[in-house]
Amino acid sequence: MVPNSKFMQIYGYDLLLGSIAAFYVFMAPYTKVEESFNVQAMHDILYHRHHIDKYDHLEFPGVVPRTFIGALLVSIFTSPFVLVASLLQLPKIYSLYAVRLVLGCVILSTLRFFRIQIRKNFGSQVEAFFVLLTALQFHVLFYCTRPLPNILAFGLVNLAYGYWFAQSFYAALNCLIFATIVFRCDILLLVSPLGLELLLTRSISLRKAVISCVITTLFSIGLTTLVDSVMWRKLLWPELEVFWFNSVLNRSSEWGTHAFHWYFTSALPRSLLAAYPLFVLGILLDRRVLFYAIPVLSFVLLYSKLPHKELRFIISSLPIFNLSAAVAASRVYNNRKKSYWKYVYVGMLGLFLISLGCTIVTFMASYENYPSGYGLKAVNKMGHSTNNSNEVWVHIDTYSAMNGISRFCENPDPWWYSKEEGIPLLEFQNRNFTYLLSEHALINGFECLFSINGFSRVNLRLGFPPISLVKKPMVYVHGNVKNEEIIGRSWPGC
Repeated sequence: MVPNSKFMQIYGYDLLLGSIAAFYVFMAPYTKVEESFNVQAMHDILYHRHHIDKYDHLEFPGVVPRTFIGALLVSIFTSPFVLVASLLQLPKIYSLYAVRLVLGCVILSTLRFFRIQIRKNFGSQVEAFFVLLTALQFHVLFYCTRPLPNILAFGLVNLAYGYWFAQSFYAALNCLIFATIVFRCDILLLVSPLGLELLLTRSISLRKAVISCVITTLFSIGLTTLVDSVMWRKLLWPELEVFWFNSVLNRSSEWGTHAFHWYFTSALPRSLLAAYPLFVLGILLDRRVLFYAIPVLSFVLLYSKLPHKELRFIISSLPIFNLSAAVAASRVYNNRKKSYWKYVYVGMLGLFLISLGCTIVTFMASYENYPSGYGLKAVNKMGHSTNNSNEVWVHIDTYSAMNGISRFCENPDPWWYSKEEGIPLLEFQNRNFTYLLSEHALINGFECLFSINGFSRVNLRLGFPPISLVKKPMVYVHGNVKNEEIIGRSWPGC
């Protein structure tokens, strides 16, 4: 019993957070367009290896190039499982579970490093509330397994936070610089205010900081240029092109814009939930928190200047906000029996329950947010009755490719998959596709076999439950009318 108790004492928090993250992986394994590059890169590294000419990014490069370094790292850790899965002839979807779980382990390991420093600086009770708040929120644990450039950078930011708290200031800056150069150029908005604060408080010397940062910068540029020039087959520093595209040309605004205050009035309240008001209280209750909060608040403020905004852009700020909230929660808990504090304590418990409810609703919506992944899974399963000697051609339109489908979802030969873009709807009747996954309900030469519903909006109503999800058909699966075996079978219809 004693060894088990000690194991839980050391790794209990990791098991809690890891279990929730793994639950999200198994319940919502598919990926969106933002994750497309890295997930396809992981697939190609694992299955095509040195045959770069077969890699997906050469045919579908995306708007801006991304680095292969994160995909290479995750693929190396995942390769033993993929080897065993290939020998057992398991479907490739199991490899998708594997790469996401490996990524989650990497990110949560960096969060654990930061959490240990929280314990050393603020005590075990603050650490406990930090874990509780993170578990009650949706976005950190849901996104930590998703192969986004933001998440790859998030791992390095967590390391930087840990080094910052451990007073290894140069190591913290080097982590952020590596993240900026290789994964997300926007981390520059975090390293700049942090470096300035460390200089103003004389925590670092300007001379040593410049030398250390220049060395890290040159190493990072050299590494990403070397790796990515080989993979992209041209001289390339990916994040420099991303910086030019997003910041200099401001082309990211073509994907939508939000008001300056959006991060503070929408993104942070939705992601932090109970931790949002507690974060403010934590700054007021403990002076130490303000030292850590100022650079992160500056990061969010500076990012607010860019018109195109998404929650994932500022996900690296959430651990510091949660720290401040955990400090407040710990103080409220310790004073819960005193006069007006007991009312604050009851209010805090209410906020925890509200956070749990919001997280459940958000998860339910996210579960329904990958309609084409579920559609292709159904095609792969239902289509098995076709004669294995016949080739099965599946066309995936742009909308479907963006909402849940990756190369990990494909069956082996004789199944073939096409993501060819720009085919007019009238042209499909002249093609020899067996199935189509499309956002269109009617296509000449094909019969709609079934449709997949996706999340549309949240509906508030009187009664119980007060919140319901509204779904509508998002993806339509069509069968070629010339294929008598398919048309002759019973399908749900559209």
